[in-house]
Amino acid sequence: MAQQHDLFDDIIDISKGLSGITDPFAGLTDAFLGNPAPEEPQWNPADYRERPRVNVLPCLACKSDKSTCRKCEEVCYVNAIEVADGEVEILDKCRKCGLCVPVCPTEAIVSPRIAPKKLYDAIAAAAASHTTAYVTCTRALNRMPRENEVVVACIGDLTAETWFAAMVDFPNLSVYLPLDCCEGCRFSAGEEMLGDAIARAEEWAGFGMGVEVEPQALVCEKNREFERKEFMDNIMRTTGLSVAKLNPATAAVASVTQRLREHSQKISALERTLAKASGTTTQKRRRILTQGRQLLLSTLQAHPELAENVQVSVPECDFSRCTVCGDCVRVCPLCACDLVDAGRFTIEPAYCVGCGLCAESCPEHALTMVERDATELVVPDPEEEKRAAEAEQAREEAERLKAEAKTKLSGMLDRVEKLAD
Repeated sequence: MAQQHDLFDDIIDISKGLSGITDPFAGLTDAFLGNPAPEEPQWNPADYRERPRVNVLPCLACKSDKSTCRKCEEVCYVNAIEVADGEVEILDKCRKCGLCVPVCPTEAIVSPRIAPKKLYDAIAAAAASHTTAYVTCTRALNRMPRENEVVVACIGDLTAETWFAAMVDFPNLSVYLPLDCCEGCRFSAGEEMLGDAIARAEEWAGFGMGVEVEPQALVCEKNREFERKEFMDNIMRTTGLSVAKLNPATAAVASVTQRLREHSQKISALERTLAKASGTTTQKRRRILTQGRQLLLSTLQAHPELAENVQVSVPECDFSRCTVCGDCVRVCPLCACDLVDAGRFTIEPAYCVGCGLCAESCPEHALTMVERDATELVVPDPEEEKRAAEAEQAREEAERLKAEAKTKLSGMLDRVEKLAD
């Protein structure tokens, strides 16, 4: 259905057409006065690369010498990562591709530039304000990005959880990756990681991701609703007048900042709910919720029907073998597992990322990693449940009053009929 075009849209189109002639002599004036021309930003791929840092506390190889996890070492094509004696070192020959960050299941290797939450916010800002948002890499773009283009060092830097959350919330998201772009690239594992991550995200979401391979296919057009909101905000800033009364529809359009704030508030509320229900173990150790798991949980909370599509790996205990030694609890990097009720093994699925360290560390092999759907990850919203309960109570009260009124009316009609007789 085509969007209705009104007076405000006509004014916006006119103002865009006049933008080039509002100050036609600006360049000449600067030249006569000797004012230096403003410097244009220069394209530099290094601006989008960052050397990762290591937090050894949640590192699987650092937590237990029984861990076989060496994913960061395996993905590094220049062998810049060394894991030994409970330590992880990133050497100076690191090329800052960032591929070691998404492969770490416990987010022990971090890079603020490509942190899942930060990438989601960047994608959300582009997708909420433009008709299409693109995620691409420095090799594919090779120029200064536009407002709706999110650039990373390597396209494989995004996790499946980040793709999933962004795809579900913003269907106008696409990947820009020209054909043969990854051939000859030094970050050789990036294309395979991208394919695996997007395949999982598409399976979880139930629909496919858009892909562009031609540079001329890239468009940079703002959403009409965003343009209207931006236009109204400019009028309010310059005149102090509010035009919401003239066009109430514009008052309902949420700005990009508001959408990001609401998403952050949703994640914070989710963390509070989890912390209140199961935020600590019996040993008073605080459970840790990774950023990737935050995005997954918040998306499933908003779209619980997708939980059946999502497969997660969790440990399952054979209690006939368990000796209650507690090794699984001691090595769990996120404190997701616990021993309760005189030593019975339990797992909090919301916090468990399926790293498998508990199963590897169990001396009796009592734990086995199994695949399940994410139904257990749908965290109920107490406020929503309260509102639903109040609505149901109001409906029942209305039905009760309706029944009472019907009974009274029937009684009155019976008395009228008796009087008539």
